[in-house]
Amino acid sequence: MAHAKPFSYEGSFAKGTPPARPRGAVRRGKYDFAVAYPDPASVPLDGLLESLKGALDDEGRDLAVYPHQQGYPPLREYIAQKLAETRDIHVSPDDIVLADGSSQPIHMVCEALLDPGDVVLTDDFVYSGTLGTLRRFQADIRGVPCDDQGMEPDALESVIKKAVSEGRRPKFMYLIPTFQNPQGWETPLERRQAIVGLSQRYDVPILEDDCYVDLRYEGEPVTSMHALDSTGRVMYVASFSKIIAPGMRLGYLTAPPEVLDRVITIKSGGGANQFTALAIHRFSTQLDDHIDEVNDIQRVKRDAMVAALGENFGSEATWSNPPGALFVWLQMAEDADLVSIRGNVLDIYDVGYNPGPLFAPDAASGRNRARLCFGYNTPDEIREGISRLAQAFEQEGVLKA
Repeated sequence: MAHAKPFSYEGSFAKGTPPARPRGAVRRGKYDFAVAYPDPASVPLDGLLESLKGALDDEGRDLAVYPHQQGYPPLREYIAQKLAETRDIHVSPDDIVLADGSSQPIHMVCEALLDPGDVVLTDDFVYSGTLGTLRRFQADIRGVPCDDQGMEPDALESVIKKAVSEGRRPKFMYLIPTFQNPQGWETPLERRQAIVGLSQRYDVPILEDDCYVDLRYEGEPVTSMHALDSTGRVMYVASFSKIIAPGMRLGYLTAPPEVLDRVITIKSGGGANQFTALAIHRFSTQLDDHIDEVNDIQRVKRDAMVAALGENFGSEATWSNPPGALFVWLQMAEDADLVSIRGNVLDIYDVGYNPGPLFAPDAASGRNRARLCFGYNTPDEIREGISRLAQAFEQEGVLKA
């Protein structure tokens, strides 16, 4: 034993394992526009504490038993009711699986459906977390051109036809039709109908991610894609992360029975966290009022960021004015490189942002674009942070004086 050599795991990792990531604390700027955090002061600590106490008084001893494999039944009953009332989705509690946020259900669907090389369609810029999961399963990710109303149906049909002509019908398309991350637009009803129609015509299912739908600051709700399909081609995932707190880590999936039967076997660790589920279920009686409060807070922050961009960037850039969610999509001149200067902007000006390639299916496009999140900082901090961002971009040569 004294002469045994140290063992190295290099060469032992599975081929599909993602690249290594450095450990330790993540560097965050004071003006943290990089991550879509909600407002920290809006986390309903008193309501959650009161709700959890009541739940533990009633059912706390049941924590000695492993949770139901699909998650806490009363919470699934509440979700089924909420989906029917707000998204025109009519499913039973048995058609719902609770999981860790929305990312775990997406991971489970990908593991259930994807083999290496399978084609998956996404928007031309889309949520980086899902792109990472798709890459984890070695999908052939193909971005579809979008405008300010979402994925363009003609372009979608062309991309589908090309894949079919190669003998590689897309396995599914991943869409965030309501307050898309990172671009911020909302797909109108007519276009949703067209996309669902293409899904049905070419047998390409849809994974609809609706995790921002409750964060609406203006306009009337548009029905879900799930509600527009009666064929079982639309799977649906959402979360409590943005309306209560990401640290709660609870979301859910509804899908056809054959999909749910597979994802239940994939989900590791048994049912979703029962402690969290108890708190959210009891807090659900206050959730509508809480969402209204959150939206009043975030609307002011969105307006502060959009106004600050106008004051500091003028005609040198374009940006979205999203009707909901937590981010603005910024576009500089075509030759601007917001990737190479990101470290300097964070280190010198204390401003964080995420550049476009993080959201690109090819991991390269959009070097002149950035997602700016307004949920975490105060309105005054947002105004100061955008001013500092403009100073940084001017210093780095991507914004004219």
